[in-house]
Amino acid sequence: MGVGPIIAACSIIFCMMSVGSAVGHFFHWGTMNSLFLGGMLAMSSTTIIYKAFDDLGLRQKKFAGEVLSVLILEDILGILLMVVLSALAVSRKFEGMELVGSLFQLGFFLILWFVVGIYLIPIFLRKAHRLINKETLLVVSIGLCFLLVVMANKAGYSSAFGAFMMGSILAETVEAESIERVVSPVKDLFGAIFFVSVGMLVDPAVLMEYSVPIIVLCLAIMLGQAVFGTSSFLISGQPLRTAIQSGFSMAQIGEFAFIIASLGISLHVTDDFLYPVVVAVSIITTFFTPYMIRAAHPVASWVERIVPDNMLAHFENRQHLRQAATPLRKNPWRSLLTALISQVGAYFTLSVAVILISFAALLPLCRGAFGHWPGNIACGLLTLAAASPFLRAIVMRKNHSEEWKQLSKRSRLNCIGLWLTFCLRYALAAATVYYVLNFLSPFWWPWHVGASVLLVGIFINLRGVKWVSIKLERTFMQNLRSRDVQAKSGEPGYANRLNSRNIHLTELEVPEHSAWAGKRLYELDFSHRDGVMIAAIVRGAHRLNVPGGEAMIFPGDRIEVIGNDESLQTFAQRMNQEHDQLPLATSTLQLRRLVIHEGNCFIGQSLRDSGIRSQHHCMAVGFEDASGNIIPATADHIIERGDAMWIVGEDEAVKRLMK
Repeated sequence: MGVGPIIAACSIIFCMMSVGSAVGHFFHWGTMNSLFLGGMLAMSSTTIIYKAFDDLGLRQKKFAGEVLSVLILEDILGILLMVVLSALAVSRKFEGMELVGSLFQLGFFLILWFVVGIYLIPIFLRKAHRLINKETLLVVSIGLCFLLVVMANKAGYSSAFGAFMMGSILAETVEAESIERVVSPVKDLFGAIFFVSVGMLVDPAVLMEYSVPIIVLCLAIMLGQAVFGTSSFLISGQPLRTAIQSGFSMAQIGEFAFIIASLGISLHVTDDFLYPVVVAVSIITTFFTPYMIRAAHPVASWVERIVPDNMLAHFENRQHLRQAATPLRKNPWRSLLTALISQVGAYFTLSVAVILISFAALLPLCRGAFGHWPGNIACGLLTLAAASPFLRAIVMRKNHSEEWKQLSKRSRLNCIGLWLTFCLRYALAAATVYYVLNFLSPFWWPWHVGASVLLVGIFINLRGVKWVSIKLERTFMQNLRSRDVQAKSGEPGYANRLNSRNIHLTELEVPEHSAWAGKRLYELDFSHRDGVMIAAIVRGAHRLNVPGGEAMIFPGDRIEVIGNDESLQTFAQRMNQEHDQLPLATSTLQLRRLVIHEGNCFIGQSLRDSGIRSQHHCMAVGFEDASGNIIPATADHIIERGDAMWIVGEDEAVKRLMK
């Protein structure tokens, strides 16, 4: 995805939140109403845009991929925005420390649920693969979703947050595509119910009363996204035309706006009029979405005419120059610190989770079984044993990596910095152990400090702890990367470079009744007819890279095609239009018993020569013997008088044959 979509998403959210808050203050709706209104206007609708791209046949366009990348990031940032708005709503004022605490709590749950989910769920799906069919997979997926929804509610977050997290976890499994297929009808059903329920909350009287604000908000969204959305995509490094098309595509609000509006109502911080106003704005902007997307092309052409040529060339060549430039050697300090921060954060989160769960569930059981102090000892031993693989990883991760070796060889100052990172991680692990000892032990705190340092040293050197730590990490990384490895096996490495040029790579599926099925690539001659090249043919689990002219394509094949937006759109349209016109059956098949009497024209002929199939359009299934069993028919069988022949054919054909 890269840093470009992140820049665009953050810029759009900030600008549109400012626009929404400004409109709210302009109409004197109060601080909290204006703040929540800004949050609603900041989120474009993934569902509506995706459907609009499909209906307009634009999903294969280059700008569509950029828009969908930004929408995914907006959904993630929307979860964070909901937490921030909830914190502000509860306190009724901006408390910096309270907000920081809420963000840390959110980060803790995000890391914990994601890491545990990525570790456990793919293992469960692999173990139960033979037992899971489509129906079971649907039930399991929805059940897992509801499980995390309940956990999110218990933790004080919204149901949407839990469902979003489980969707993110399932999306990283190799079963993601199968889950998407079986869940799609349920998604459509609940989507319809959701929008019906939203529509029922619309009060026509409120709409008439707030007609002017509704019109102003619609204009603010469409003009704001056209200006700030385009500017954000330009800042992220997109060419001018792509930026305009992307910005115009995002000029609507949808499901996330309703969720934020519902959040404000549930927290009793927004007025009742705001929800129907937002629903009306969403309906109107959704109606104008296709027109905004279509308008992007002529607007881009007009802007290109008035923009100076040197500025236009700068916009067009930025990505080219960046891709063509020789990549600079990576800074080993940056790589090392980035990896350490992410890994230490994940392992520390797991250690804290083990301690919290142990103190909440295990400690009462141990005290009830063994008494107070013996129970504390048992709970402490079990807690430290469970957390030891994570504590070891906090201290030892990346200590033997290539970056560590490079830095240690360069200078003495680097060695000091490396040992400083080691000491800080050792201190963090020791502080975690100290917390457990200080909570459970009655001894003086200096003894706890010394014991903590000693225990961490023991954890580092125990082979069993090392083996468990490495195995847990390898399993997690295998689960995390399994889908990417499967998707990228043999994926062309030049795809990202193509995206920076005027051409890009996309994947299309050959329709079931395609007229191209069974034909060779040299016969279809796509390069001359459509101006595209076939980079790969994917058939099931098999992949043919850079196929030759003798390669054939079949229904269901996924073909990776290289071309520009216009040629790819023409190619996709022609592929969907050119299909075999199979004759439709006018009646059902019948199975009849035909007895060969004296004088029948078939007597003495073989089935091959009888014309039953070629002339009468029927098929002989078999012949009945004396015991009533049916013997399969062969083409060389000679038809004799008295034979009982079983015939299959359409109604009219069988009737004609029987006569």
